[in-house]
Amino acid sequence: MHRDISAAAPRPPFDGARAAYAPYAAFAAFGIFWGAWGAALPALRTQAGVSDGQLGTALLFVGLGALPTMAVTGRAVDRFGLRVAAWLLAALAGAGLLITAGADGMVLLVTGMLMVGAASGAADVAINTLAGRAEHSTAQPLLTRSHGLFSVGVVIASLSTGALLGGGLSLLATFAVVAAVMSVLAATAWLTSASLQMPDHQAPAAARQEYEAPTRSGTTAPRGAPRFTGLLRRVGPTSPLLVVGLVAASAYAVENAHQSWGAVMLTDVFTASPQMAAAAPATFAATAALARLSLAPLSRSHPTAMLVGGGALATAGTTVLAIAPSVAVALVGLVLAALGTATLFPTLLSRSLRGTDPAQHGRATSTVAATAYLGFLLGPACVGLLADRSDLRGAMLGVAALALIFTVTAAPISAWAARRR
Repeated sequence: MHRDISAAAPRPPFDGARAAYAPYAAFAAFGIFWGAWGAALPALRTQAGVSDGQLGTALLFVGLGALPTMAVTGRAVDRFGLRVAAWLLAALAGAGLLITAGADGMVLLVTGMLMVGAASGAADVAINTLAGRAEHSTAQPLLTRSHGLFSVGVVIASLSTGALLGGGLSLLATFAVVAAVMSVLAATAWLTSASLQMPDHQAPAAARQEYEAPTRSGTTAPRGAPRFTGLLRRVGPTSPLLVVGLVAASAYAVENAHQSWGAVMLTDVFTASPQMAAAAPATFAATAALARLSLAPLSRSHPTAMLVGGGALATAGTTVLAIAPSVAVALVGLVLAALGTATLFPTLLSRSLRGTDPAQHGRATSTVAATAYLGFLLGPACVGLLADRSDLRGAMLGVAALALIFTVTAAPISAWAARRR
């Protein structure tokens, strides 16, 4: 039985307010990296000397690097403690420095993308585990709030990176600033995560009640423990949830296509300055954050309207972006696309989980999320390949077509999956 090595050190008294600092700092650092990354892609493409298609192919290796580390990081966090998250954020900052220092040609660019993907995938799992432990310890919705800080970090870093690059700072120097800020936040997460290393019986009563569920014998067991073989079969390899995951993948593909290629499109199509190009990922992230915070209740009360309406908005926004005559109209398209895509995945997941025993929500969510992640990986790569065959406007029309397919299929497929379960 593995023992958390942090357990050997004396634990500070539990402080619910202080417990939130670690996930907040961790998610802010993660958002800062990806905000800077999105704004810096045009400069990275230029430095590496690659085409749009080659950049799209290289971006695929971010996902390929992430998948293996995502599979093993959870065990590492369980074995070595929550402070692993801080070290992995530092590793992500280092990967950003390495790729901006050495990306010259396709081979080195792909190598750097693999390093970024490996560090990002590991950090992603670790910080979500950290936020989950904080939420369990405090019985507060810290996961949602932490993801909100991720979006805030994306907005701030996108605009700041554009300003630094536009002011003449080199790509490497810009990411040195990003790494410095991330290191401070990672150190904050490292110092404050110690308050979360506590036995479950010390957690607030509300958190213990949320975690424990009565079994048929009347005893209690952790939520997520396997109890019904029929339910386990339904979330196995032949589950309708896999089909739902494929539909969700199309939503993720549309979302990440905008997030990854928005700055490049403003640069190439409208010859925007680095500062103006950085407005693309910043606008998208800010709009998505606002939509998630304000529309969350509707995801459960009116899921069909949210899926159809969100898909239609994403289709319209992407089309506006593709045919936009100016930067201002292109940004309007990005706003519409962000409003549409922001709630698609959580709404689809919520609807597909209706009727599932709460003890199996984690297993069912993993089935949908792991499948949907394929869209997150393939979306940016497909945009690059389509752009090579036509141009970025044509590629975005292809993304609009994918959004339209989601609009038509999401509601009936999620309803079918719910009936099958």
